Amino acid sequence: MTQALHEHLLGFAKDLTTALKALSENSFAPHEVKTLRKFSAGEASYYLGVADGYLRKAHHEGRIPEVEMGPGGRRKYSADEIHEIRRVLASTAKNPDQFRPGRRGSDDLTQVIAFVNFKGGSGKTSTAIHAAQDLAMRGYRVLAVDCDPQASLTTFFGYQPELDFFDGGSLYDVIRYRDRETGEGPKQITDVIKHSYFPNLDLLPGGIQVAEFEHETPAALSKGELPVFFDKIRSALHTVKDDYDVVILDCPPQLGYVTLSAICAAQNIVMTIIPERVDLASAAQFLNMASSLTEVLHESAGVGLFDNFRFLLSRFDTNVATQVDFASFIRDLFGEAVMKSAFLKSAAISEAGVSQQSVLEVELSEMRNRKTYERAIQSIHEVTEELHAMLQQSWGRI
Repeated sequence: MTQALHEHLLGFAKDLTTALKALSENSFAPHEVKTLRKFSAGEASYYLGVADGYLRKAHHEGRIPEVEMGPGGRRKYSADEIHEIRRVLASTAKNPDQFRPGRRGSDDLTQVIAFVNFKGGSGKTSTAIHAAQDLAMRGYRVLAVDCDPQASLTTFFGYQPELDFFDGGSLYDVIRYRDRETGEGPKQITDVIKHSYFPNLDLLPGGIQVAEFEHETPAALSKGELPVFFDKIRSALHTVKDDYDVVILDCPPQLGYVTLSAICAAQNIVMTIIPERVDLASAAQFLNMASSLTEVLHESAGVGLFDNFRFLLSRFDTNVATQVDFASFIRDLFGEAVMKSAFLKSAAISEAGVSQQSVLEVELSEMRNRKTYERAIQSIHEVTEELHAMLQQSWGRI
């Protein structure tokens, strides 16, 4: 007996969803949530922008709150404690702004950074989550938006998107069009944003339903529904512009309506690119298509303006001669448009990712190779330092 394909697929989907839920209940604690490790004095000093000796002296003089003392009399700082110390130092400093990198009274613009690439596996999501976490630790209020139906970024926050957001609660609910039959429209972004275990960092989850936006947009365009697709993400973010300093958009590995909406919402675009021939060819395709589509949007609707476009070498293996050669080729070709730092390929990042963690989250004692870990951390700090400078320049501070 024959069966309609859509019914067949729906049956598979229901069976798989039920099985995954059962597997999840058997494999994970029902209310288990991620927690964040504590940081060393050296890490706290780095994120506060002060010398180790300055931090020790401030503790000794009682000018800042005391924290837990670990083995050997070494201080251990939670992220919340680092932020509280930042607040105290700012309240007594001659130049309090040195401790406050985010928006100030004269800044009327939340900075939006879109991470894009046409090809999967470029390290885009890994770069985005590490940048979001590192900026949050530096004192920025950060919103991470997962624009990808695969929702890889969302998993770093401890969620299982295929289960937790199967029935809603993702970016789709914020940018969806009004249902003609039920009249149901998009939700307020504040109803969907999740506060995370990582202080200063919130999440707008992704999920498979985000893909529906690609299918629904052509019909919405034909009916003249507003806001138009390219203004969906920008309009949603505008309602929370006072709550964040930086928004990180992790875009799908394709140039569809969601990606275009994200690009139109961003003042800063970072394109990750692996220094290999096949990835360069993919990048050329992406740039050609993006150029044509954004030209149409700019001419017809006046959107598509931005402050910065940067190429970021990602998953860069400095031990591979061909990658080193292609990295030089890219830098010679695009000059200052290429970030000076690079997001290195690292076993430490891959090892942390197995447990859905970033390198910033794992305890050093859990890493097999300390030098590999420290090299990965340094790579992340260098990338974030450039992003930090880019943000400060956009606000006219440097």
